[in-house]
Amino acid sequence: MLDILGSQNPGSHSPRDESGGFATGNRRAMLKIGTVGALSLPTFLKAVAEQGRTEGTFGRAKRIVLVYLQGAASQFETWDPKPNAPVEIRGQNGVTSTSVPGTLISEGLPKLAERVDRLALIRSMTHPYNNHSNHYTLTGYPTVNFASETNPRDERHHPFFGSILDYLAGERAEGVPRNLGLPWRFSRHSLVQRSGPYGAFLGSGFDPVWTDLVGKPTKSVSRVSFFRGGKSVEVMDPFLGITPASRLSVSKDMQLRAGLSLDRLDKRLGLLEQLDQLKRRIDGDIEMSSVDRYHEMAFSLITSEKFRRALDVGQETLAKRERYGMTLFGQSVLTARRLLEAGCPLVSVFWDEYKVVNTAWDTHFNHFSRLNNELLPGFDAAMSSFIDDLEDRDMMEDTLVLCLTEHGRTPKVGKANRGGGRDHWSRVYSVMLFGGGISPGSVLGASDDRGAFVQDRPTSPEDVLATMYHLMGVPPNTTIPDRLGRPIWLTQSGRKISELVG
Repeated sequence: MLDILGSQNPGSHSPRDESGGFATGNRRAMLKIGTVGALSLPTFLKAVAEQGRTEGTFGRAKRIVLVYLQGAASQFETWDPKPNAPVEIRGQNGVTSTSVPGTLISEGLPKLAERVDRLALIRSMTHPYNNHSNHYTLTGYPTVNFASETNPRDERHHPFFGSILDYLAGERAEGVPRNLGLPWRFSRHSLVQRSGPYGAFLGSGFDPVWTDLVGKPTKSVSRVSFFRGGKSVEVMDPFLGITPASRLSVSKDMQLRAGLSLDRLDKRLGLLEQLDQLKRRIDGDIEMSSVDRYHEMAFSLITSEKFRRALDVGQETLAKRERYGMTLFGQSVLTARRLLEAGCPLVSVFWDEYKVVNTAWDTHFNHFSRLNNELLPGFDAAMSSFIDDLEDRDMMEDTLVLCLTEHGRTPKVGKANRGGGRDHWSRVYSVMLFGGGISPGSVLGASDDRGAFVQDRPTSPEDVLATMYHLMGVPPNTTIPDRLGRPIWLTQSGRKISELVG
């Protein structure tokens, strides 16, 4: 037998060796695998996952969908309503019973209420980073300050979990990307650039492959503009509605420039490859390998009919598309399902702010009207349809879905906020998971009767990521090299949520 060796603390881990495997550390890890000769990292992870499948939920998930509600979704109007609290806390919305007896959620999610027996709700999420902690939520490492949170290329950042999985998988994916972001690069259409879903020190070649919207929004809405002194501005917002002809397409960053044929591109890539190989021989750093990988991936994707077909939601019936909702979010979730079927193992769907800050799920202003008229109906339609599709296609058992948000909203509704609003609150909030080894019908933890603090089982974003890595078959002592080649943990201190996965 071959022992896989590791360490119990990140400071004593040995760095990743040149062959792609791990050099030995100072303590034995938790498993052994059969003698197989020299192991590449992909072979190692596959062997670990195959053994884990006979030992509970380790390695159960084959693919992941991240649904990210940027701006911080209110726990009160989604998964953790407080019907017995004073009106200034419970708000205007009522509650509804669900398919799990005794579990109530917001009345704004009637379709999902019928499917709660397939979901796991965590009502005790908590952390100390109270200002759009996207980076912490998606990487497991906090940012230095808010200036770092709004600088996607800060050199102190850590990699997005999708970038890490892509890195650990080894060989370049063919035909479809391994780490894909919809509907566009995160915060691309915002006045504030947000950190989080990027390759960081692994290199930009491990950023998600982004799509773009090709189409038109159909609805206009009045938004409160923070940068215009609270004045109202009219915005044509695709998250409210898009035309049936609208599609997601390969990002312009990945497309051919006008007049550049595939033959000319192939020759240019040949030259780039020669130059990049020379540069790698000189310094051999991660970033240069990442750039070369990006060129290879771009060429593969822009010539891939499989990828283009998967993006074409027009191949779905109109009735199916309308069930998801003819909105940017609804069509992105439907596209995500098509990409999973095409072989993409990780798709992220971002409900992102558009044109005006403090939008998406950041409901400082017009909290109830925005939730009840815009956010909750679109979310309810898309996610309930997605659940049904995964079940109908026998994909639920090995598809892990993480529906995350960076923090929650204040217990007390602010009357001074125009239209009434809830501000940022990270001391307790809620998220939802399902599929891929997650115990269905679970409700983990609890907030107090005012929804202000954790009452039972505090859970961090790092714990959610550690659970995700467990379900994806990544051993808990795995490390990756930072910019200086030093080994670091995949999260800072996350632990598997055993109540949800066994």
